Amino acid sequence: MPEFDFLRSLVIIYGLSAIVVFTLGKIRVPSLIGFLIAGVLLGPYGFELISDVHLVEIFAEIGIVLLLFTIGMEFSLKKIMSLRKTIFAGGFLQILITSLIVFFITVNSGYDTNSSIVIGGLVALSSTAIVLKLLFDRAEIDTLYGKSSLGILIFQDLSVVFFLLLLPMLNAHEGGILNVLKILAESFLFITVVIVSARLLVPKLLHQIVRSRIRELFVISIIFICLGTAYLTYALGFSLALGAFIAGLVVSESEYSFQAISDIIPFKDSFNGLFFISVGMLMDVNFFLSNAGYIMLIVLTVITVKIVSTTLAVLLTGSHLRIALHSALVLAQVGEFAFILAVSALKLDLISDTVYQYFLSSTIITMLLTPLLFYISPPVSTWVTSRKILARFESIKAVEQKRGFSERKSDHVIIVGFGLNGKNLALVLKELEVTYMVLEMNSQTIEEARKQGEPIIYGDGTSREILLKMNIERARVIVICISDPSATRNIVLTARKMNPDIYIVVRTRFLSEVEDLIKTGADEVIPEEFETSIELFSRVLKFYNMPRSLIGQYADRFRNDHYQMFIRGETPKQLFQDTIALMPHIDYESYIVEKGSVSAGKTFRESSIHEKTGSFAVAVKRGNETIHGIRADFQLQENDIVFLIGNKQSLEEADKQFFKKRT
Repeated sequence: MPEFDFLRSLVIIYGLSAIVVFTLGKIRVPSLIGFLIAGVLLGPYGFELISDVHLVEIFAEIGIVLLLFTIGMEFSLKKIMSLRKTIFAGGFLQILITSLIVFFITVNSGYDTNSSIVIGGLVALSSTAIVLKLLFDRAEIDTLYGKSSLGILIFQDLSVVFFLLLLPMLNAHEGGILNVLKILAESFLFITVVIVSARLLVPKLLHQIVRSRIRELFVISIIFICLGTAYLTYALGFSLALGAFIAGLVVSESEYSFQAISDIIPFKDSFNGLFFISVGMLMDVNFFLSNAGYIMLIVLTVITVKIVSTTLAVLLTGSHLRIALHSALVLAQVGEFAFILAVSALKLDLISDTVYQYFLSSTIITMLLTPLLFYISPPVSTWVTSRKILARFESIKAVEQKRGFSERKSDHVIIVGFGLNGKNLALVLKELEVTYMVLEMNSQTIEEARKQGEPIIYGDGTSREILLKMNIERARVIVICISDPSATRNIVLTARKMNPDIYIVVRTRFLSEVEDLIKTGADEVIPEEFETSIELFSRVLKFYNMPRSLIGQYADRFRNDHYQMFIRGETPKQLFQDTIALMPHIDYESYIVEKGSVSAGKTFRESSIHEKTGSFAVAVKRGNETIHGIRADFQLQENDIVFLIGNKQSLEEADKQFFKKRT
């Protein structure tokens, strides 16, 4: 039946997409790329399984609206301010440099000025969806290159609004600069009126809706705000996407933004998939095959231009060359928002159908290459920065920042990375008067640490030259606590080669990295996720009144066996079960007899610990000797360690009455 053709189309789209995404997922290819490939297979230039492409385009428009709405909701003043330098300096420079390079290339290739401006803007954008997914999957969003990439992506997303306003201006055939200024003024006035009106109405509206406690009403209202604002902007002559972004910004300022995001994401993901599928459908496979050589040349040019421009942009914000190059390789593709702008430019006759097909084919190829660029970015960036001339340049910077520190330090600790872990370690070392030096690549962190008198310098720990300036050959310990897995492995390898006797301690995030780091040369590897696990099971076992010594044995075995004990399942389950069954209310604790406490110098009989608290003494440790079979006439001395058993209340009472210093 014709009226159900759309249902048949959706069944085919989602069915084939699920198969393609599942298959590519096995080789860790992002789902968005799977949607693009599914679209190519489904479309009129593939197997022609979908007859009504226009219907899919309508769904795709909804996907674009929801995508920009969620992007708007995910923006917050706090997030923008924390990355302000990267966003406003790095992001602006990246778009400016990329657009200018592409503009000159296209103008010299025979394109008119307006088309060249449009193409430059399209190429400047990278894929927020693909890059962020890969960063989160690899747990590298908090690395320096991850933060740089995120900051630039945020600015690119913000600039989409500017490009959406720019396109109609470029198409304005009459009025010249005055007409452009008029359109810009109208756009600014409209956006201001919409935001101010919505800021006054939306929070009150959402508050009343939430008070009704009807979940369905909240979801419907959020969708209404999104689609309603988008339609209003469209009716007034602006784009749907612009209205959706403004609606997202308005909702983001309310206290209900997190719930709104969680409710909208399932819709966004579904329709977003349709958007990428529709883009894939528009790709002419025959055109690609006929012009494959030229398209691959475009791909190579785009990737090269973006690597150069992004590297320069990140470098100019004060980042290290390795971080800049790493970020550039990750952001070398053209992004999904470029598709939105390209469709708009095509409708406004700013680019031709041929240019659009070249753009479409080359953009999809750059997206397909993104996982490969992610994979090669760590070794490539490390290799480039290890070249002698570049390493020497970084070494000179490190020496300049090292002035005032001792050049002949020895038996010191080198701390690589001055985040929370590095700061806490430095605090303890300072308290114990242990000499240490800190190596950091975040200029803001360095500036703040210097104000506090920390011996910190700028530099990349993967560089042999930098480690030499840190006197690694005479150092006793190096502690690596950064969030970059690739850099961590390189630092371990380099440090071990330069000082075979140095003790290397590494903090890593995941257990899967422990074995590799040990093989590379680390002496101790502390995975955060399993240290958290130790704390969790310690708390649980303590709740079940398990002795602290047994809990300590678990933790020690866990660590000493490099965290393999629980993976192999070698846990004494029966001991745990027997302990709970036999001693459901008995705990075990140890106390130090402090100077001036009630029990110091008295026997157990004189102290009456058992009579007054109900706890029993099972052993006393004095110096290196442990004394068992404690009798009532045993006299306690200062600094003795007393082991008691009893319930929690009795042990707490014993500690308060007998072992603490009297005030």
